Amino acid sequence: MKTALVRGVSSAIGSCELTHVARQPIDVEKAERQHRAYVRVLRDLGCRVHELPADPTLPDSVFVEDTAVLVDGLAVIARPGAASRRKEIDAIDAFLSLRLSALRIEPPGTLDGGDVLRVGRTLYVGTSGRTNAAGIAQLRAGLASYGYEVRAVRVSGCLHLKSAVTEVGDRRLLIQREWVDADAFSDCICIEVDPLEPHAANALRVGAEIVYPAAYPRTAARLRGCGLRVRLVDVSELAKAEGAVTCCSLIWDAVHLAPRSA
Repeated sequence: MKTALVRGVSSAIGSCELTHVARQPIDVEKAERQHRAYVRVLRDLGCRVHELPADPTLPDSVFVEDTAVLVDGLAVIARPGAASRRKEIDAIDAFLSLRLSALRIEPPGTLDGGDVLRVGRTLYVGTSGRTNAAGIAQLRAGLASYGYEVRAVRVSGCLHLKSAVTEVGDRRLLIQREWVDADAFSDCICIEVDPLEPHAANALRVGAEIVYPAAYPRTAARLRGCGLRVRLVDVSELAKAEGAVTCCSLIWDAVHLAPRSA
């Protein structure tokens, strides 16, 4: 069984941080409906879902992926690159620290979970506007005893590494080559997004299925053509906040992340 941690949509989401997209009005009620539908899909796919309440003081807090990185019984509590988002980690830290061992990224390091792509025992970490070299170095040191290799990957033109590349199968990646160097993933099979859908590289793998934005039908067809099972979700309002399907959950295998003993 997999476990998912999600958080409700903030009523202040219209004041979210934006870097690479223009600000548009966000329909909060529609965003909430889309988020509820997304959570239902996670449950349909067998996830046990824990939902934290929305926080009206934290506009970006629905995007829980950025607050932590989870591997083998360890929660690495992130330190978001945007200062306005750092209070988001308090509730996530409180939830995860009751269940897991915890490591925290400390100043001057910054790390957004959206910059961390796990492929087997390798963590690719984007050097972006939100994650810096000090944060990557701390992550590398913290995971050294867990047998993970941490590789820094340059990102340009998008917010996070997972805006440019995500895993859709065992060593199979969906990639937007304009935003990240595909040579960094030379030991993987790369599926390119459709050229007419430049923002289509963010996909969420849950077991044997891919949760994927309905806004990108051409790339969805490419994924299906590769034999992948795709579940479409509408996240159009969340996309206005520069979010996507991986951003809205932290998902882990319960067998790896067992509750801490007293």
